[in-house]
Amino acid sequence: IQKLCDRVASSTLLDDRRDAVRALKSLSKKYRLEVGIQAMEHLIHVLQTDRSDSEIIGYALDTLYNVISNDLEEEEQEENLPKQVDDLGSQFTEIFIKQQENVTLLLTLVEEFDFHVRWPGVKLLTSLLKQQGTQVQQIILVSPMGVSRLMDLLADSREVIRNDGVLLLQQLTKSNAAIQKIVAFENAFERLLDIITEEGNSDGGIVVEDCLLLLQNLLKNNNSNQNFFKEGSYIQRMKPWFEVGDDNCGWSAQKVTNLHLMLQLVRVLVSPTNPPGATSSCQKAMFHCGLLQQLCTILMATGVPADILTETINTVSEVIRGCQMNQDYFASVNAPSNPPRPAIVVLLMSMVNERQPFVLRCAVLYCFQCFLYKNQKGQGEIVSTLLPSTIDATGNSVSAGQLLCGGLFSTDSLSNWCAAVALAHALQENATLKEQLLRVQLATSIGNPPVSLLQQCTNILSQGSKVQTRVGLLMLLCTWLSNCSIAVTHFLHNPANIPFLTGQIAENLGEEEQLVQGLCALLLGISIYYNDNSLENYRKEKLKQLIEKRIGRENFIEKLGFISKHELYSRAAQKPQPSFSSPDHMMFDHEFTKLVKELEGVISKAIYKSSEEDKKEEEVKKTLEQHDNIVTHYKKVIREQDQELEELKQRINTLTSQNEQLQGTVTQQVSQIQQHKDQYNLLKVQLGKDTQHHNSHSDTFQMNGIQMEEVSKLKEELEEWKNKHELLQGQLREKDSVIEKLKTSQLEMGATEQSSQTSKSGGLELSNELQKELEMLRSQIQLQSAEISKLQIENQRLQIMNTTADPVLGDSGATAANNSELEGRLEQEIKELKSEVKALSEEKESLKQHLDSSSSTVAILQDEKSKLQQEVAESKKEQDDLLVLLADQDQKLSALKIKLKDLGVPVEDEDDIESGDQGDEDEDGDEEEQD
Repeated sequence: IQKLCDRVASSTLLDDRRDAVRALKSLSKKYRLEVGIQAMEHLIHVLQTDRSDSEIIGYALDTLYNVISNDLEEEEQEENLPKQVDDLGSQFTEIFIKQQENVTLLLTLVEEFDFHVRWPGVKLLTSLLKQQGTQVQQIILVSPMGVSRLMDLLADSREVIRNDGVLLLQQLTKSNAAIQKIVAFENAFERLLDIITEEGNSDGGIVVEDCLLLLQNLLKNNNSNQNFFKEGSYIQRMKPWFEVGDDNCGWSAQKVTNLHLMLQLVRVLVSPTNPPGATSSCQKAMFHCGLLQQLCTILMATGVPADILTETINTVSEVIRGCQMNQDYFASVNAPSNPPRPAIVVLLMSMVNERQPFVLRCAVLYCFQCFLYKNQKGQGEIVSTLLPSTIDATGNSVSAGQLLCGGLFSTDSLSNWCAAVALAHALQENATLKEQLLRVQLATSIGNPPVSLLQQCTNILSQGSKVQTRVGLLMLLCTWLSNCSIAVTHFLHNPANIPFLTGQIAENLGEEEQLVQGLCALLLGISIYYNDNSLENYRKEKLKQLIEKRIGRENFIEKLGFISKHELYSRAAQKPQPSFSSPDHMMFDHEFTKLVKELEGVISKAIYKSSEEDKKEEEVKKTLEQHDNIVTHYKKVIREQDQELEELKQRINTLTSQNEQLQGTVTQQVSQIQQHKDQYNLLKVQLGKDTQHHNSHSDTFQMNGIQMEEVSKLKEELEEWKNKHELLQGQLREKDSVIEKLKTSQLEMGATEQSSQTSKSGGLELSNELQKELEMLRSQIQLQSAEISKLQIENQRLQIMNTTADPVLGDSGATAANNSELEGRLEQEIKELKSEVKALSEEKESLKQHLDSSSSTVAILQDEKSKLQQEVAESKKEQDDLLVLLADQDQKLSALKIKLKDLGVPVEDEDDIESGDQGDEDEDGDEEEQD
């Protein structure tokens, strides 16, 4: 070895150094100590200087791995060497990591793609982490991109390197939250789930197991990674893991291991130790993606191995624990039997069956406890199966309550204990059910009258059964009587109970019985603390005196202290799941340990109190109860008012939105009306212009008509005057003819002159008369001629005017035709315009009616809104009055609490009332701001 080391150190040729390192590798397994001491420094130097040659690097890494690793071949291991081997590996690791550069160098070598360098590098780094995990983790953590480089191993196409990379990351992530977070954010979940899917989920090999172990490392007790896993929707990808086929025979050991780890991974996400918010969100996600339904299918399937079934029950328990939605679903699950039975009933049958494995019975009890945890609805359903009105008289189906009663009074002490604890969980923090359970009557034997469940429990207790049975019954009774004065009264009503308890406590028994004595002391203490003094013989003071005489206060307190000092009590207090190494250790329930912690100090103080202090305390309690009742009443009133306010607010909001919609509609309609008005006005203006135009035409035509009438009249007059003129001319012509005749006759008389004187004088007179008449006629004719000429001139003037006003009137026939045509067109246009005006007026009337109805609706809404605002104001006023009353009551309560503290009574400071009042004030403030 020394020579080989010298060759490695001094040879100039690479081949010589390579051969020497190969020889050291072959010796390193057998002569581990010698090679480690002499060659480690030289090998590290080779890693630093001969990076270019992958072969020598590979040999050097293999040699270092053989020296540091404790994973020697089995045939080479000897029975007496393991401790020495462990020490060697640890010591050599310490030497190697003393220089941090060595680990950094190793990280760079792991980045090499060459298989002969990368694989031994991964194995060596894994071995270093196994030996000195914490120190190596710190070096990798501070190394730039240290963790990221190692994450690349999961993406390597060579399965050997990828699988060893998973093992390396397992060691790297152990108990180091910082590295766990980095690995998770380097997309580890995605890659690991892909590998599990590629390998066949639960049917895969050991690679799946390694991936699941790495996932557990990343998620367990790491809230950040759990949240990242949930937010990344990786819970949904877990569902296919549990899709087990119908053929469940022939499960391989690897499949059982894989499925076991998968179930544990689900439990990591919903563990009761996680923050409640994170657990709740994971539970809901598991329900919504169908994972819970898949688990329940496995739960009810046949042929599933017992350990897988047990772990499935535990997993379902934690998935439904405290989640109402999941608990309701679980209550609806039926077993595939004929007729179908609820899964809860089937599981309880296993719990009270003594032939079932112990771990399975524990798992069923845990499942039942988780189903009832914070589930008042489920508690009520279980207790209702015990009540007389709901028991199935036909006996065709077995109920949960009947199974619990059967288990409670069976000969198997483990069944007694499990049934008692299960029933206690059905009563947990539920005073109503505690009172209802007092109604349960049991028929013990034929011919005997039925006895109450409470009485039967105390009867079995006094018969001196096994310790486990008595512990279970005492836990049930303590849970039942705590915080339920009516149950305490029923318990004290049996005269045998108090003597039995005092007798048990007073005796000096062995260690096994000390636990029973402690629980008896607790039950007696509960009977004193929650006693309402309704039974004269068993008032608080008398029971205290009985303890003083029969047991002694100090002795009583000492026996009471046996419970919390017991080792099994400490174990049970650690976590909710009942996990016991053997049935004999099954003594305490987790929820019961909380009750003991709560009551132990209170009972100790109650025992030492005097009667006066008790009276004062009673008074204070009554006052507090009254105050609590008042506060509860006012809280109820405030709650109701809050609900009313919320309803009114919602109503106001809906009315406001309706009002806004209506106002919008009104605005829209107003704008439409305005548009119609504008259109109407425009049409009106246009119509006015047209009307004016037509009026001017009609005036013209009217004037023409008048002129035409005058012309016709004038023509008629003219014709009349013409006729007269012709008549006068005819007369004139007649007169002229007469004159002519007279002239001729006068000429004839002048020629003869031999006529007589008489005829001559008569002729002269006649001639004169005729001359006068002729003159008159001539003057008349001249006057008529002047008048005719005037009329002719006027006629010409009118004709000229008529011609200038309307040239068309030149011809009387054409003028009449044109006038009638124009009048027809005008009448038609006027009719059309009138119809348009009528339609617009009708539209205007309908719009006016619509506007009036909208305005009335708005007015009604505003009136209703003002009424609601008035109601809100009145409600606020009532609330303010109530708050004043609450403040007064709060002051009284504070004074009473101070009195209680002065009297030595423990008073817990609870700010529920103040926070409630403050919340109400805040709400009022918000409402005022909204208003």
